[in-house]
Amino acid sequence: MITKLGFRTTALVALATTILATTCSTALAGERVVIASTGGAYDRALKEAWFDPFTKETGIEVVVVSATNAEMRAKASAMVKSGNVTWDLYLDGEIQAGSEVHKAATEDLSEFCNPYKDRADLVANACEPGGALLQSTATLLAYRSRAEADATPETWADMWDTERFPGGRAFPNFDDPWRVLAAALLADGVKKEELFPLDVNRGFRKLDEIRDSVSLWWKTGDQSVQGFRNGDYDLGQIWLTRAKAMANEGLPIKWSYKASFLVGDRIALVRGAPNRENALKLMAFWLDNPAAQAKACDVLSCTPPSKDAIALMSDETRKSMPTAGDISDYVIVPDAEWINANASQLLEQWNNWVR
Repeated sequence: MITKLGFRTTALVALATTILATTCSTALAGERVVIASTGGAYDRALKEAWFDPFTKETGIEVVVVSATNAEMRAKASAMVKSGNVTWDLYLDGEIQAGSEVHKAATEDLSEFCNPYKDRADLVANACEPGGALLQSTATLLAYRSRAEADATPETWADMWDTERFPGGRAFPNFDDPWRVLAAALLADGVKKEELFPLDVNRGFRKLDEIRDSVSLWWKTGDQSVQGFRNGDYDLGQIWLTRAKAMANEGLPIKWSYKASFLVGDRIALVRGAPNRENALKLMAFWLDNPAAQAKACDVLSCTPPSKDAIALMSDETRKSMPTAGDISDYVIVPDAEWINANASQLLEQWNNWVR
């Protein structure tokens, strides 16, 4: 039997609990983290595998801002210089994450990385001062698959062979031109082990030969997808993550690891991030969740930082990844130190040529 006093006490406790829960919920609902990414299929995969589960577990909203890689780097630097920082995180190339420009715009994550140094499931470079490793993938030769074709393009020399492989070409055109010049040099007969330092003048001379066949100079991964979808090109230098997303749509696209460069993305923390603690939580959620990594890389055909994640990926995706033989014989690991040291001069020459 509940007395009046007991009833009142119970009611007050219930009311207090309700108010507390509502207050916590409201406070949590107001929390957010802002991350800049490259848009399109890439963002959709990350949202489903990473951002949405993070929000469900923590209540922290993930706000995604889309921009090109060049825009992200420029915007992050400008925000830090002006002291008006509105982003918390942005995705930067693994090569650029080691540059002085990147270091000036981002927070050193050495302390954050300490718990991840000895994690058996993570690759050695999963967490670095310049950012947490999101994924590794490739920039490679992708092409429109045709059932009636007598041969398929496999090398950068094939990309330049417009008689055997007719159709428009596509190359990236942003603040990172080394990969286009590297492809040109390989097409011109330079050996893999002698590629770096790049012979820039020779590379531009080789590019002169194919310039008139380039029907798309893409600036974003999503633009490279739309270009293929619209029939703007038949052979292109694009990211594997975008090629795999198109294959998942049923588009007639294939690719070759015999013409590929190993690249990757890092999650960088902007200096003075307004939601710093939430940003660190979002990064930690990625590194701590092989299932999230596996789900994203199943869609994008990327290599996640956790070895446990690879085991969770589908057999189909694992079979589509480069073999040990591909990596040893064909896939090129770019010289990040040389690229960063020569980035400004290389970009100036590129801009003068591509105009």
